[in-house]
Amino acid sequence: MKTTVFGAAAAALLALSAPASAAGVGACLITKTDTNPFFVKMKEGATAKAAEIGVDLKSYAGKIDGDSESQVAAIETCIADGAKGILITASDTAGIVPAVKKARDAGILVIALDTPLEPADAADATFATDNLLAGELIGKWAAATLGDKAKDAKVAFLDLTPSQPTVDVLRDQGFMKGFGIDVKDINKIGDEDDPRIVGHDVTNGNEEGGRKAMENLLQKDPGINVVHTINEPAAAGAYEALKAVGMEKGVLIVSVDGGCPGVKNVEAGIIGATSQQYPLLMASLGVEAIKKFAETGEKPKPTEGKAFFDTGVALVTDKPAEGVPSISVKEGTEKCWG
Repeated sequence: MKTTVFGAAAAALLALSAPASAAGVGACLITKTDTNPFFVKMKEGATAKAAEIGVDLKSYAGKIDGDSESQVAAIETCIADGAKGILITASDTAGIVPAVKKARDAGILVIALDTPLEPADAADATFATDNLLAGELIGKWAAATLGDKAKDAKVAFLDLTPSQPTVDVLRDQGFMKGFGIDVKDINKIGDEDDPRIVGHDVTNGNEEGGRKAMENLLQKDPGINVVHTINEPAAAGAYEALKAVGMEKGVLIVSVDGGCPGVKNVEAGIIGATSQQYPLLMASLGVEAIKKFAETGEKPKPTEGKAFFDTGVALVTDKPAEGVPSISVKEGTEKCWG
């Protein structure tokens, strides 16, 4: 593996490249971090597919979720390297757009993975989980599990970052739709007035952030009994905060990801249900699309009836709720990652 350095502004950025192929089709994968299991699996899928079909893939990752400056620097490097395509999970879905435009103006195919840009058509295509549906599934499950108690619930939202990237907004608002909360502006977090909402805090998508956010919201209202988390590392942190004050048994935690550690936490009762997504498939399809574009000029098309290519989602729980489709922990374990 080879480390690439490209300027002081990106000193914290890790740039790891796969072995070059003889085919000469260059591609870049730019993820939010290289520690979150979701992005680790995404890189694994992209790297394997690139080796299989003859694509020279270089992978970049920021130090933390929200490190948009490093992602911009990575795009500049990909342009300079003459890449044919870029796959990106954007930390700042609006702020990255000028850099993406520069890449597209240079004739590079840009595919957003997992997280649509703002606007979505700033990229040539988006390969993603239906994140609104992912949120809606866990919201419906939580409401159905609580039954009549849902009308008096006290809900905490553990979101991603202050910039409200689209993946964050979609999961958050999807949960509200499923739970029966009036969403107001579906493109924005925090304008709702439902009295069941205790508040929102950000986690940076990691366990420590989840713990701190949960502690903050418990100070606001110690009666919280439902927690929506942006992902499973944040959910694990929330659980630890609840456990520290003896509340781990009386609070329903729901999440999105479907990584193997998260599925194990569903089995253990730490997470009630999680919506599973498929990052390996997402990334490998993206690499295939870049190869096809390099050879034919053809760009990928969205799933029929949607504005993006849908790579699938399934609710994982061993406590199924009536009217909410789900798969078991056993099935989720067979499909999990990380």
